[in-house]
Amino acid sequence: MTVSVIIVNWNAGAALEACLASVVGDAGGCQAVLVDNGSTDGSLARARAAFPHLLVVDTGTNGGFAAGANAGAAMAGGDVLVFLNPDARVLPGAIRTLVEALLATPGAGVAGGGLVADDGGWQPAAARFGPVAHLLLDTRPGRLRARLRRHPHPVDWVYGTFMAVRRDLFHQLGGFDTRYFVYGEDMDLCFRAARMGARTIHVPGARAVHGANLSAAQRYGTGREAEVVKGEMRFYAARGRPGALALFRALAACKFGLKTAAAAVLGRRTTARTYGRVVRACLAFDR
Repeated sequence: MTVSVIIVNWNAGAALEACLASVVGDAGGCQAVLVDNGSTDGSLARARAAFPHLLVVDTGTNGGFAAGANAGAAMAGGDVLVFLNPDARVLPGAIRTLVEALLATPGAGVAGGGLVADDGGWQPAAARFGPVAHLLLDTRPGRLRARLRRHPHPVDWVYGTFMAVRRDLFHQLGGFDTRYFVYGEDMDLCFRAARMGARTIHVPGARAVHGANLSAAQRYGTGREAEVVKGEMRFYAARGRPGALALFRALAACKFGLKTAAAAVLGRRTTARTYGRVVRACLAFDR
């Protein structure tokens, strides 16, 4: 099996070079594909200079992650497509571990790697589909067991931060749904894969260091969390059972409303603004 690593960049700055260096150092004979969505920070030029053999897809415009990833997949030659955020860098052996687990698991079509922060702290990398389970169990207390897992295991969906997909399955699905600009497209892809009978697994041992969400922070600022929830609401609007969207909106508004109030009481104004924007997004969401 051949592997292509696809990185979609929009103004990721110096983090992009660190990401590419980790891929080149870890991937061996893998193909590295850089998709640039109209960056203006010079990151594309620096990447080209530092990695002259890199396959570059310059879209010229920021059409979002889903569209950029699809453009990279169209040019990639690998039997397995690995999608990696430009603000992430893989640890030694991570790509091989992720791909081998995908190929060794019967019926698996998608695999997501484990994520850690710059300081080594654990980060979530998988979640549940159901609105109630997602909002109430995909939390810090609800993920205590997930923190302890070390072996590949089935999950509902994995984050697109570090994700491998069988090429044939990706094309059968038509790639990522471009109705998602950013956030929600990974959830949607895993859901559609499951409907086709393909399993999604999480591989904690295939680890990537995920830094700050640079591109999203530039574009959305304190509204990033609201955009994440908007992506999830788009998913429930498009794929959820009757009533799933309404249930998610109501629960999310209550959950983040309580978080807003708690942050305000504790004097955490930025946090209160962040969660307040999530509440407003839930109340104002329009398909």
